[in-house]
Amino acid sequence: MSEFALRLFLDPSKTIEFHGPADITNEAVDGIVNAANSSLLGGGGVDGAIHRAGGPAILAECKRIVAEIGRLAAGNAVITTGGRLAARHVIHTVGPIYSGGQRGEAETLARCHRASILLADEHALQSLAFPAISTGAYGYPVADAARVAVSTVAEALLKTKHVTLVRFVLFDLSTLKAYVRAAESLRDADSELPYRTERRSR
Repeated sequence: MSEFALRLFLDPSKTIEFHGPADITNEAVDGIVNAANSSLLGGGGVDGAIHRAGGPAILAECKRIVAEIGRLAAGNAVITTGGRLAARHVIHTVGPIYSGGQRGEAETLARCHRASILLADEHALQSLAFPAISTGAYGYPVADAARVAVSTVAEALLKTKHVTLVRFVLFDLSTLKAYVRAAESLRDADSELPYRTERRSR
């Protein structure tokens, strides 16, 4: 398991952690989120890494889901086994392709995070790890994506029954720093909620 760089405490029982640089396929949590494409058949980046590490059981379940519902629309989420991963489940969600920010990209990205947490909660998962959705080939600016992701997860996590820990597992240092800045900005903003943070000592 990777070490946290920052923890954001929402209340005594709900925590968001920020880890990196790290590989999400190694996370020993109840579920990890896959930044999938709408075909659910694997691809590059995080998507390909999860399918390779998890093995054919993940793809088999994805094919079954596609046969039932067709292609997965951006902002939606589905759940499969984790296969050979340390995580028991994979939640697949399709992020928006960034086109300048005027085509609803922020709301679609927020829906990805809300839908993933809701699905995890419905399946009684307690811990969930996210990558930086849409910031790779889909071109979403990392700082903007971080603000949407962190604020949406904080809001959604306060409403969960089972999920108590959300971990952002970021592949490189610059992305980690952007997500940490977003968390600290959320803590510092005017809020009715007593957010506090803990940094890892180095």
